[in-house]
Amino acid sequence: MIKVDAFTLNPFQENTYVLSNEKGEALIIDPGCYFSAEQDTIKSFIDESGLRPVQLLNTHCHLDHVFGNKWAAATWNLELYIHPEEEKMLKMAPESGARYGLTFDNYVGPVHFIAPGQEIVLGDDRLEILLAPGHSPGSLCFYSREQGFLIGGDVLFHESIGRSDLPFGNHEQLINSITTQLWPLPDETVVYPGHGPSTTIGHEKKHNPFL
Repeated sequence: MIKVDAFTLNPFQENTYVLSNEKGEALIIDPGCYFSAEQDTIKSFIDESGLRPVQLLNTHCHLDHVFGNKWAAATWNLELYIHPEEEKMLKMAPESGARYGLTFDNYVGPVHFIAPGQEIVLGDDRLEILLAPGHSPGSLCFYSREQGFLIGGDVLFHESIGRSDLPFGNHEQLINSITTQLWPLPDETVVYPGHGPSTTIGHEKKHNPFL
């Protein structure tokens, strides 16, 4: 059974997720910790919970989702997993940060590519990989079919959707991703987004004004 813990971090109020199982194995997804106090918050939680991070993942590589990649990788001896289309976004992230006055050291270690058809393995649990471009060219969502939840990145929010006016964004592609990749999921599927509160697929079908 996977436990989902969320932390809202950095000036963009980005949601960082730590997924863990009963054996203490953990996934770190989109570490957005920019300030040292935020790093301390994540590390204290992991240490006090007796967790052992085993994989570092980005749903996509906009700056607010990658601030903490280098720190997390160094702290727990991890390497980064992303979709191939996000490598260019990762390389652009420091330049984007500089425009906001948010300079940071980018992750520079080995990068492993993941895509639909593969799974994220956490002990006995599996997360399916869904490709949902539009907000970013290689945006991924991680879906637990057994437990009925989705780590959605910036694709779908509570009564909103991700921006598509950023570099390599595409509004029509984003809408298509939501309707073809997310709408077929059960209505009760809980969506844990990259910003804001969680929601469900059913709620968004009924109430999302952008869809």
